[in-house]
Amino acid sequence: MASQAPPPSSPAGVPPSGSGKYVVIAVVLLGLIGAAVVWKTSQTPPVPPVIYIDAAPPPTFTGRNPDDDVPLPPPVEDASVEADAGKKVVVQASNNQCDAKKCGGVSSSELENALQFRVKQAHRCYDNALAQDPTLRGKVTVSVRIGANGQVCNAGIASNEMSSQQVAQCVSGYFRGANFPSPKGGCVDVNIPINFVPRQ
Repeated sequence: MASQAPPPSSPAGVPPSGSGKYVVIAVVLLGLIGAAVVWKTSQTPPVPPVIYIDAAPPPTFTGRNPDDDVPLPPPVEDASVEADAGKKVVVQASNNQCDAKKCGGVSSSELENALQFRVKQAHRCYDNALAQDPTLRGKVTVSVRIGANGQVCNAGIASNEMSSQQVAQCVSGYFRGANFPSPKGGCVDVNIPINFVPRQ
């Protein structure tokens, strides 16, 4: 009887089918993938570049009033015409009567119009404060002395029925140092009541 050769022996743990080399390749590939993952996670991310943008600050709302574009009325010259010689004589007051105890002048329609225009400008004070306190309302009376030459001698608050002293001071500031058409007959004292209510 002839003896047959024993089947080739395979290493321990490797199946006898000859696919051992594929198992070894799979283990090596898994090891390489694991090493790549560990290496990638241990890297610090690159710092993004800093980009500087030179931009203007956002515009702020100033509460621009459409009445701001209305020009002031022209000043009225203090001139008179003498009838006897037919010559034009310019009369200039040597004293604007700011220091008078009592003024005896009378306001003209030009002066009234100029004061009303100034009242419209003074509404900016209220409009700006209304943005902070929407319930703000009331009446402020401004006392103004206008000299014989139309220059404001002084302006102050005669009464304030509003809860904001800042608005009242701001309003009277619109009249201080202003020039108006000259009143008739000398200086004039004017009280200007201004009602402030939110616009609808």
